[in-house]
Amino acid sequence: MTLEEARKEWELVEQSDKEKRKRDRRYYLTGILTGLLLAVTIVGIVFLVRDVRSDKNGSAQTQAQDDISVVNDATTYKLGVLQDAIEKYYLEEVDPQQLEEGMYAGLLEALDDPYSVYYTAEELQEIYDKTRGVYYGIGAYIGMDTATGYAVITKLIENTPAWDSDLQPGDLIYKVEGEEVYGMDTSEIVAKIKGEEGTPVTITVARPSGVAYEYIDVTINRAKINSPTVEFKMLENGIAYIEITEFDDITLDQFNEALAEARGSGMKGLILDLRGNPGGNLTTVVEIAKKILPEGLIVYTEDKYGEREEYRCDGANPLEVPLVVLIDRNSASASEILAGAIKDYGVGTLVGTTTFGKGIVQRIMQLTDGSAIKLTISKYYTPNGYNIHGIGIAPDVEVPYDGELFRNEERDNQLEEATRIMNEMLGAAE
Repeated sequence: MTLEEARKEWELVEQSDKEKRKRDRRYYLTGILTGLLLAVTIVGIVFLVRDVRSDKNGSAQTQAQDDISVVNDATTYKLGVLQDAIEKYYLEEVDPQQLEEGMYAGLLEALDDPYSVYYTAEELQEIYDKTRGVYYGIGAYIGMDTATGYAVITKLIENTPAWDSDLQPGDLIYKVEGEEVYGMDTSEIVAKIKGEEGTPVTITVARPSGVAYEYIDVTINRAKINSPTVEFKMLENGIAYIEITEFDDITLDQFNEALAEARGSGMKGLILDLRGNPGGNLTTVVEIAKKILPEGLIVYTEDKYGEREEYRCDGANPLEVPLVVLIDRNSASASEILAGAIKDYGVGTLVGTTTFGKGIVQRIMQLTDGSAIKLTISKYYTPNGYNIHGIGIAPDVEVPYDGELFRNEERDNQLEEATRIMNEMLGAAE
């Protein structure tokens, strides 16, 4: 069956299932499972083409099909029994749509991979809106704090509701609207924070206070947020500062504009700030790397079949000035690709703390009903062949962030150290 045939069959089964639910709810889960099986078939086709090519004895396709045959007569019957039990005994009213979405999400959760998730059509649209740089929310960037397992506020966007609130970078997100969010994917938490323009949302944060935490409720009215992903300014002595908060569709143009402005302002050295950057698009970070690196490999990926895909730089636009890169434990994924390549080529000095350590790549695959799955599909490696998953990238100069200094004096000790190192580079170059 071709991918297009599978999609058409999926559409027909969905339409049929909707009519069945109207006639007889007893067959509700059976219809869902049929649709789910076809959804899995669609995903399977994407990867089976690669599987068949790589198996010389012809057994790979059969094995792969066996591996994904999680829907059969036994599981269909068992889910029907569960559905009957819920309808007969469960105390509260049940939303059939919620049960359906929960089944799909549960299949992905069973992978025990926090990066492989199921998105409803609405959640997928929110992701697309975010990558375009416009959304309705509070104006804060969120990452994952590896030490505690909680989401953390990594940056506030100027002139937004979050900027004008009591939130601070470093605050751990404990609850949203009274619901604990520990263990949730950052995309789930963001979805809970976002909402209609002008509506309030209450976020409970845990703020480090000595050896303990102070719990603070912060209520913020949502607004339309135009999300800049690149910030530029000129420091003293011709040092340009460019911060990239994440790698979205809009980031490349913003970075090109910032770099052009830096050169036009007489840039003698560049501080590139990747702290708190959770990652983003692989294509975007590769294109930005081409503006900095010499000719050669930027990054390569390997999938479960050992197939390798390389992303290279032609060396047409190597950075012509000294470079210092700021990193921390919230620098992840795409930001680690850029930092890792810079470190491997020795074209910049990394300052800060060891990065998050996310050396795997995900792909979003949209289904015909508008929903989608995000699957981990490969590992990535730095030019020198390092996979940093679970390890991170160590800085050349370790400088832990001093939060107390920033709160009390609004001084960024890591940026100050990066500036000092850059001035030494410029002095040595003269």
